[in-house]
Amino acid sequence: MRVSNVTVRKRLFMILLFGFVAFLIIDARLGFVQFLMGEELTNKAKDSWSRNLPFEPERGEILDRNGVKLATNQSAPSILVVPRQIEDPVKASKKLAAVLNMSEEKAYKHLTKKISIERISPEGRKISHEKATEVRDLGLKGVYIAEDSIRHYPFGSYLSHVLGFAGIDNQGLLGLEAFYDDDLKGTKGSVQFYSDAKGKRMPGEADDFTPPEDGLDLKLTIDSKVQTIVERELDNAEAKYNPDGIVAVAMNPKNGEILAMASRPDFDPANYKTVDPKIYNRNLPVWSTYEPGSTFKIITLAAALEENKVNLGKDHFYDRGYTEVDGARLRCWKKGGHGHQSFLEVVQNSCNPGFVELGTRLGKNELFKYINGFGFGKKTGIDLQGEGRGILFPLDRVGPVEQATTAFGQGVSVTPIQQVAAVSAAINGGTLYTPYIAKEWVDPVTKKTVKKQAPMAKKQVISEETSKEIRFALESVVAQGTGRNAFVEGYRVGGKTGTAQKVKDGKYLKNNHIVSFIGFAPADDPAVVVYVAVDNPKGTVQFGGTVAAPIVGNIMRDSLPQLGVKQRKNQIEKEYKWLDTKLVEVPNVIGLSLEELEQLMVNLQVDVSGSGNKVVQQSPKPGTKVKEGSTIRLFLSDE
Repeated sequence: MRVSNVTVRKRLFMILLFGFVAFLIIDARLGFVQFLMGEELTNKAKDSWSRNLPFEPERGEILDRNGVKLATNQSAPSILVVPRQIEDPVKASKKLAAVLNMSEEKAYKHLTKKISIERISPEGRKISHEKATEVRDLGLKGVYIAEDSIRHYPFGSYLSHVLGFAGIDNQGLLGLEAFYDDDLKGTKGSVQFYSDAKGKRMPGEADDFTPPEDGLDLKLTIDSKVQTIVERELDNAEAKYNPDGIVAVAMNPKNGEILAMASRPDFDPANYKTVDPKIYNRNLPVWSTYEPGSTFKIITLAAALEENKVNLGKDHFYDRGYTEVDGARLRCWKKGGHGHQSFLEVVQNSCNPGFVELGTRLGKNELFKYINGFGFGKKTGIDLQGEGRGILFPLDRVGPVEQATTAFGQGVSVTPIQQVAAVSAAINGGTLYTPYIAKEWVDPVTKKTVKKQAPMAKKQVISEETSKEIRFALESVVAQGTGRNAFVEGYRVGGKTGTAQKVKDGKYLKNNHIVSFIGFAPADDPAVVVYVAVDNPKGTVQFGGTVAAPIVGNIMRDSLPQLGVKQRKNQIEKEYKWLDTKLVEVPNVIGLSLEELEQLMVNLQVDVSGSGNKVVQQSPKPGTKVKEGSTIRLFLSDE
């Protein structure tokens, strides 16, 4: 059958049209792949050829408020291998094993592992630069030296529990290092090179470098000058008393900034693996809970004054050495009691029965309202791990005895940081602040502040007038009461002693106390609150006024000038006991003759230098108060 020409032409046209459409589709697809997907496909291809050598970021430094570096970084290279690029694994493993002090068998396993990039660990992790140079000098293809760093703590155990430490991968594991790890750790970078299926580097392909992004620097509220003084005093106390532990906290009561924090035993963060985890896992100032003893009386005093339950000067109390409460005899620390006394003297003498009376006047509801208001029984919110809550009696289980013992600090359990925050509120005008340590974050490149931590006021607990009365009462405790060993001439220190029995298995231990002192200065405008607690000091009478008060006094004496606090006038004069060493005022002897000196220097020693018969210079300056029997240096001349 013959096909007509028209039909042939139609069929040819349809074939041509189909071919043209197919060509358009193929051409459009090729154009789409080449122009729109070209970069994506090229990147995917490169990814299949690429190998990444990681570059670790610099972990952010931790600095004190004045810029002193407390945690920084040291360069420590690491060894990486690309197994497919190793030409002779047997020979290479022998050379590498000799330099890295590892077995040849282990080195061989690393060099022949079926993986794109292998990290030699631990022998090749964060090695010295000298060791890295030895590896580089081997000239082994496929063996690379990656830039890395290790955390460095320049002051050893200094502030160790607060700083914490970072692990082998620069990850924060404890303390501030862990709490603020996300901001400190930064973002990893890498060097990307290209190789074929056999692992050989591809010619003509340049390496791609993605720089790491370093972590932010953290500036603390800590003042290293105050911290150094605190560390020194704790070292001295540890050597003198051989205690089971020591705690110290210094805080600015006006805003909650922690100026210093330390405890014993401590540890070196760089060598934490050699330390018992019980030591580094317990930051005692925020973790430990124990009966506060008489330092807690400040809260009872604040509540009684705020509720107008007592007038310290006009109201009186007779202490016979004990008081009876619901059949229980609660004793005063002084056998035989203090006798007739004003309530100001009750505070000065830390008289337990007197504070039981204040608790009774308040009643349990009011007393516990203020205890909760001052932040006890819950976390302060400080930016450190492992903070404790303490333990309070549930209100429905508070009977007359529980109410009485709570009033003088027994039967409740609190943390040191809770006490510091609460007492700060009692003496700063009545505002309870959240304690904090992270002050601001700084860009490591531009050195500009990225973000700041503002003070966090929680509530007004008492009035300014009540706070003023508390400051006066506690200054008198230091000048005329149980806190005399914390007295610092010219700085108007106020404070309260504490002596608490330790509890084990529900029973109080004998001759085993936590002795403490919490002080502040100056009393007219407090700039710092310092708390020190010593756990079971040996070879001494275990009283807060005997052991802890002198430590706080020493910290105050040296720290206040460093904080720029000037000496005050109108200080309550210290009342001396027969064992106390009195202070005497240095007279002005400039211009006097040697004969005239003999009439003035009755209570002082003299160290004379120079030639002549008249005093032209003296040290200390006139008007300075020094301990009786101190040496005054004089320079003589006839001119």
